[in-house]
Amino acid sequence: MIKMFLFLEHKNKKDKELLRFFKNILGLRPKNIFIYKVALIHKSRSHKDSKGHKINNERLEYLGDTVLSTIVGDFLFKKYPLQGEGFLTEMRSKLVSRVSLNKLAQRIGLSKFIEYSKDSSSQFISMDGDAFEAIVGALYIDKGYNYTYKVLVNRILNVYLDIDSMENTEWNYKSKIIDWGQKTKRKVSFQVIETIETYFRKQYKVQVFVDDQAQEIGIDFSIKSAEQLAAEKTYKKLQEEGVILAEISNK
Repeated sequence: MIKMFLFLEHKNKKDKELLRFFKNILGLRPKNIFIYKVALIHKSRSHKDSKGHKINNERLEYLGDTVLSTIVGDFLFKKYPLQGEGFLTEMRSKLVSRVSLNKLAQRIGLSKFIEYSKDSSSQFISMDGDAFEAIVGALYIDKGYNYTYKVLVNRILNVYLDIDSMENTEWNYKSKIIDWGQKTKRKVSFQVIETIETYFRKQYKVQVFVDDQAQEIGIDFSIKSAEQLAAEKTYKKLQEEGVILAEISNK
């Protein structure tokens, strides 16, 4: 019965496009298309099975986050045999940051397959990256670690990311904005303004304050990552407004 259901599901247009995506981008033919489809269901569009259990991509996202971090760490360890732990840790943080994964999901065309509630889509700023991690989790379950490693390294990291240029990409915006505050005698602080409970993981909403005035917000699964997101958005906004460059140049 399940096999027949899956066979019929393959016949619709969206599933054919999804299978084409997997073949063209990831170079694979899924053994079990259902698990990949679950990986693309955002919690805002959760389905329920016959027992009332919610079906969405949170569990696969949790698994994919772990697998992706391991694979990227392994990849960087081999790519940079002479670099120390600090460099490798920062490079991994750059590659698996929510901003990087969101952009990657959009670049490869994954975003258009995500099921989500369009009424509140503006709140789901990490939705694309979360779905990418969930796909990694699905791939790991479907094909195993070695296959997943080859796909991510050969078809994603080496194709869609310029690893060498990312060595010089600024990432630690929290340090940058704190340094700016110290130089210009501005009070910069970070506050967790909300903790979002999900079924498997907590998300933290962090806001930057400059002289007690609210600035930008970042949301992620760790306070540190949420701070980085909020700091980057705040720093770039203040740059666009001319506040940071103008004040530093006047010192």
